[in-house]
This record gives sequence, structure tokens and C-alpha cells, in this order.
Amino acid sequence: MNIEIISGSPRTASVTHRLALFLEKELKQKTTHNIGMIDVRDWDLGLLNNVFSTVATTPDKFKPLAERMLAANAFIIVTPEYNGSYTPALQNLLDHFPKQSRKAFGIATASVGALGGSRSSQQALLLVPALFGIASPQLLITPTIDKKFDAEGNLIDESFRKATDLFIHEFIWLAESIHTKDI
Repeated sequence: MNIEIISGSPRTASVTHRLALFLEKELKQKTTHNIGMIDVRDWDLGLLNNVFSTVATTPDKFKPLAERMLAANAFIIVTPEYNGSYTPALQNLLDHFPKQSRKAFGIATASVGALGGSRSSQQALLLVPALFGIASPQLLITPTIDKKFDAEGNLIDESFRKATDLFIHEFIWLAESIHTKDI
């Protein structure tokens, strides 16, 4: 199974990206699935002008992205909170591709504040079914991210381990359940 983690913060020094790095490492250690990272900062998609329905019809500079998006069986979206929602960069990336029918989505949010992006998680819960995806009910809300993970994505606050383990366990269960029943 191909799982893509989408790091949704466009900021150069994103602290939210720390969570994406951590999840990538953990999934690679705890599963045998193919784990990839799509960072919105790596793709200058511009405003939506075209939906990339196939790799063949995708502009050359975006073909590698299209290959990964279209081959993914499941996604984890990692986003900070921008004005009570997920980032416009995340929305723009997802809008460039067709619906993600019957694919599992994990939702992970982060903030340096005490709420951990909880409002963005609620907006993401509305986004996933609009993409025809299936959201894992176990969210990963990460307050004070700067005190939980270092710049390389290493967990520095072990009291948060239970939350990350539960999120990963429930996401993998859902993704594998959906993938094995795929028609």
C-alpha cells in the first residue's frame, strides 16, 4: 500500500513540518507500506487552472507529483491552523487532482498554541468527504508543537507518545481495511 503524508504548511521554517517528519519516520518503522512525503513547499502549482486526472495529461514539471498522488492508497494530511482552517496551499494541492474515492485520510494538526490546530481539524473533517475520502476518526491534535518535536521531527516530549501511537494505529487499521476491500 502507498501512503503519502502531505505536509501542508507553506512556511519556510514550518514547525508543523516537524510532525510530518515524525509521522514519516514512525510509519516507516512500524509498517511495511511504502511511505512518501509530499511537501506543499516543493510544488509551485499556482492557482487551480487544470485538474491532473492522469499522469499523461499532467504538465511535465508536475508528473512526479501526479504519479504519487494518483498511486496513493491513503493520505495523512498535516496542517497548521490558518484563520480557523487548514492552509490554502493544502487545499490548492488537493484541488489539482481528482476525487480520492475510497481512500483513507488521517488528519494531523499542529500549533505552537494550546489548541493545537483543533479548528483546522474540524475543517479538514469537512474536506475529506468532499474528496470522497474516508477520514479516520482518531485525529492527532498537537498543541505546543515546538515543545513536542525538534526540527528533525524527533519526539522530545515522551508524554505525547500515546497520542501519536494511537493515531498511527487507528489510521493504519482504517487504511488497510479499506485497501483490502478495494474493488
